[in-house]
Amino acid sequence: MTSQTTIDTTGSGGKAPAVPSDATPAKGLRGHPWFTLITVAVGVMMVALDGTIVAIANPAIQKDLGATFAQVQWITNGYFLALAVSLITAGKLGDRFGHRQTFLIGVVGFAAASGAIGLSSSIAAVVTFRVLQGLFGALLMPAALGLLRATFPAEKLNMAIGIWGMVIGASTAGGPILGGVLVEHVNWQSVFFINVPVGVIAVALGVLILLDHRAENAPRSFDILGIALLSAAMFCLVWALIKAPEWGWGDGKTWAFIAASVLGFALFAFWETKVKEPLIPLALFRSVPLSAGVVLMVLMAIAFMGGLFFVTFYLQNVHGMSPIDAGLHLLPLTGMMIVGSPLAGAMITKLGPRIPLAGGMAATAIAMYGMSTLETDTGSAVMSLWFALLGLGLAPVMVGATEVIVGNAPMELSGVAGGLQQAAMQIGGSLGTAVLGAVMASKVDSDLAGNWTSAGLPPLTAAQEAQASEAVQVGVPPLAPGTPDAVAAKITDVAHDTFISGMSLASLVAAGVAVVAVFVAFLTKRGENAEAGAGAAHI
Repeated sequence: MTSQTTIDTTGSGGKAPAVPSDATPAKGLRGHPWFTLITVAVGVMMVALDGTIVAIANPAIQKDLGATFAQVQWITNGYFLALAVSLITAGKLGDRFGHRQTFLIGVVGFAAASGAIGLSSSIAAVVTFRVLQGLFGALLMPAALGLLRATFPAEKLNMAIGIWGMVIGASTAGGPILGGVLVEHVNWQSVFFINVPVGVIAVALGVLILLDHRAENAPRSFDILGIALLSAAMFCLVWALIKAPEWGWGDGKTWAFIAASVLGFALFAFWETKVKEPLIPLALFRSVPLSAGVVLMVLMAIAFMGGLFFVTFYLQNVHGMSPIDAGLHLLPLTGMMIVGSPLAGAMITKLGPRIPLAGGMAATAIAMYGMSTLETDTGSAVMSLWFALLGLGLAPVMVGATEVIVGNAPMELSGVAGGLQQAAMQIGGSLGTAVLGAVMASKVDSDLAGNWTSAGLPPLTAAQEAQASEAVQVGVPPLAPGTPDAVAAKITDVAHDTFISGMSLASLVAAGVAVVAVFVAFLTKRGENAEAGAGAAHI
């Protein structure tokens, strides 16, 4: 009988077998590793795609349903909030009841909620079902990682995670392209209806192929108070990040929610030391590589999602591209992630994660610096160079950080580890958008008045300047109806130049974050428990 040393999650300081000794690898279609990967990739694709595809549909939804701008914002915020708050708890559900069941429930619920959105006739219904989408998406994302961890032998796990990361990256970056095509040539409802047949395919494949895997010492109880404390802390943090651009970073409400979040996390950490089967055993974080992987995922998402947020405005509002054209210009980023992720998986298997992760974040830093040099008249070839380098840098980080987090957790906590990985990415993306958005707003506010005056334009009142600043932050010239062509041209030049200065500073900050991540990458190492998956028990 063999035993696998795991992180002690009970406080006993002992060792527990990760899997039964009589476990045998799956044969045939059911439980086949590569077919399992295809199955979970189809489900994960829906969730990743919906993170960006809906942004293209928002203007059409607003017009069709007569919604306010604030209501439309909640189409995205409600989805993200539900997803981020629920991921770790959803991972625990997978560890407790089996990742196959959790994945299938998540896919069915996500597809059903998508269909309900397409049939909705009010903005309230759209937002409600978007929240449900987020909750069901949270169920299937950690379950997908848990299934991969349990199915693939250690020597092929990185390659599998590489392809998994490729699907997420390609879906995230490809969302605006597909969304633009559907909204322009069909309708906004089709953006959601497309998930229904994809969900049906994922469920059919899941029923035929997926094999339930559970560790012998999987959790048997629930940490209800821990779930409540963690959910409240995550909600307060994400809520503060979502509302900070509206309230302002110096506003008391913003800091009240941040303080409540810190208090919630502190109470959660204290409670986890007292409960018999904690939601997240704090002993997990005694693993320096695992902790470094979580931090690395946050930093990567700050640079990636924050940078990508402004690039879409740059392409559409400064260069005047349609949503489809803007998406096509991002193909070098998407393409390099598709090509680079499997290659990164093979490289990490051969060399370990440190060098590929550090190199990936270094490439990301260089790419973000390059994006800080973009001008209003920068050509497509130069843009493509920086976008391609960004995709090439992100690929090994997406793969390696995921393997470091999941591989350094014991088998019975693979779902929780998957939830940690996804939660880190979601929080990092929110931080990137909020913090870099604040940098952009500050730069625009400081430069706009001077640029406006230097162009010889009529002075603005304080209210007019505030309205103009909001428009310029997304690259839109603040043109009043009937503005003469000559004046409109000057205003457009000022707006675009000011936007570029703000985007350049935000890109430099993102580059600095990526440099910090290079040093964090050297704290990582190959997962100590990755080999447990090769002999996972199947039921």
